[in-house]
Amino acid sequence: MSNRKSTVTAASELAVITPTNGTIVLPKPERRVPQNFLLIWLDANLNKSDEDLKRSLQKIQYLGASITTFTDADECIDFLSANKKEKVFMIVSGSLGQHVIPKIHAWPQLDSVYVFCSNQSIHEEWARAISKVKGVHTTIESICEALQINRKNCDRAMISISYNGIDMLFTYTQLLKEALLKIEDDDTKSIKEFVDYCRLQDDITEDEINKVELEYHRHTPIWWYTAPYFMHSMLNRGFQLMDVDIIVKMNFFIRDLHQHIKNLHRDQKQFASTNSFQLFRGQGLSVDNFDKLKKTKSGLISFNSFLSTSRNRSISLENFARPAALANDPNLVGVLFVMIIDPKLCAMSSIPFVDVKNVGFFKGKEEEILFSTHTIFRIDKIQRIYDVHTDRLYQVNLTLTSNDNHEINTLTAHIHEEINLKAIRGWSQLGSILIKLGESAKAERLYQILLSKASSDVDRAYYNHILGSMYDDMGEYKKALSFLKKAHKFNRKTLLPNHPDIVQSKRNIDNVKNKL
Repeated sequence: MSNRKSTVTAASELAVITPTNGTIVLPKPERRVPQNFLLIWLDANLNKSDEDLKRSLQKIQYLGASITTFTDADECIDFLSANKKEKVFMIVSGSLGQHVIPKIHAWPQLDSVYVFCSNQSIHEEWARAISKVKGVHTTIESICEALQINRKNCDRAMISISYNGIDMLFTYTQLLKEALLKIEDDDTKSIKEFVDYCRLQDDITEDEINKVELEYHRHTPIWWYTAPYFMHSMLNRGFQLMDVDIIVKMNFFIRDLHQHIKNLHRDQKQFASTNSFQLFRGQGLSVDNFDKLKKTKSGLISFNSFLSTSRNRSISLENFARPAALANDPNLVGVLFVMIIDPKLCAMSSIPFVDVKNVGFFKGKEEEILFSTHTIFRIDKIQRIYDVHTDRLYQVNLTLTSNDNHEINTLTAHIHEEINLKAIRGWSQLGSILIKLGESAKAERLYQILLSKASSDVDRAYYNHILGSMYDDMGEYKKALSFLKKAHKFNRKTLLPNHPDIVQSKRNIDNVKNKL
C-alpha cells in the first residue's frame, strides 16, 4: 500500500497543506450534514498541478460540493469500501480509471463516474461498457454540469414524502407546518446561532458560512434556496430525518422562505387565470416508497419540504426520472410526477407557489415553480412509461388538494383535541407532535435545546418539567427526578408557596421517588 495520503477539502478552501513528499493533505471530515453525497477525485498527477487543481476546485465550489482527492488508487478503493452508506460520485483520470473502475463499478455505494482526461477517444471505448460512467470529459466545466444534475437528483431524493393511512407523519403534516410558521424568533440572533452551528459541521465551507452570515439580508430567501450552496440540501435533510437541531436552527429561514413565496404568489399575475395547468417533477423513489405510493392510490400524499417543480416535461423526465430508473440500483424507481394545479383552489385554500425564473439564483435559466412546505396532493393514476432499457420508470398523476380537505380537517381536529395544542405555543407544539409520532429521543433533544436557550425561570421550570415527565414515561426515574427537582426549584422562584403548580411539582417528585 502506498504511503501517499488523500486530500479532503471543501471546494472553496484553496489554501492547502503540502508535506515534504509534495502530496496535498487536508483532514477528513467525520460527519456530513448538508451534502447528500460524497465526491471523490482520483488522479495520480493532482499534486503536480496545484494551480490547475485550485482553479478546478473553485469551479466545483459553484456546486456547493466538498471533495476528497486521492493520488493513490489503493487508498481510494479502501476509502470507497469503508463508506457503504453514502452515495459516491467519482471523478477519475482516464489512465487510472480504465484499471480501477472495472474492479469497483458493481459496488452499490458508487453511483456515478466521470472520466477526466485529455484524449476522449482513447477512453470512450472502455467507458462505454460500464453503465456507471456518465461521460468522458476533457473539461472540468462539463463535469460540473453533469454533477449539477446529479446533485439535484440527490436533493430530490432527500425530500420526505408521507402517505395518508400508512405514515403516521402524514397525520401531523399540517400541524407541523402550522407550528413552525407561527414561531417568531429574533432574526439577528437566529442567523448568528445558525452560522455558529454550521461552523461545528465538518462539511460546510467557511466561505459559504461567511456568505450567509454577512449577506443573508442582501439576497431573497428564494435566491438562497435555489443557490448551489448548502442551505437547500441541509433543509431537505432536516425535514427528511426530522433532525431537530437543523429544524430549530433553520426555522428563521423556513419562515422567511414561506413568507417570500406567499408574497410573490400574490403579486405574480400569470397565475390569476382560472384555468388549470400541468407541472412536472422527476425523481427517484425507493422501492419501499413506491410500494406505499401504489397502496395509497386515490389517497393523499404530502411532500414534507419546499417542493420544486417544472413546466418542462422533457427535462423532468430525461434529467431526473429516467436516470433514476436506469441507475444500477435495484432499490430505486424512476418517477415522473404530473401535477394538475387549479389556481382557484390555491387562492381559496392559501396554497402559495411561485415562478422562480426571475427571482432565483439562476435568473432567467430555469422554468421552476416552487411550492411552500408540506403541500398535499391526491394520487389519481399510476402507469408505467415504456422504456426498452428498464421496467422501473413510471408516471404518477397527481392533483393538488385543498388544505381545507374534509379528510385533513377531521384528522387535525382530532389531534388538536387529543394533545391540546391550543394550550401550548411555539416549539413546545413541535415537541408534543414528536412525542405523538413516537420520536421521544428527538423530542428529548428538542427540549434540551430549548432548555439551554431559555431566558426566564418560567421557561426553565416548564422545560425541566417536560423533560422530567418524558423520562418518567420512559422509565428513567433518576433522570426524571433530577429534572422534576429543577422544575420545582424554578417554580418556587416565580410562584407563591401555595400556588397549585408548586403543589403539583412536589407531588410529581414524590411519585417518581416511589418508583425508585
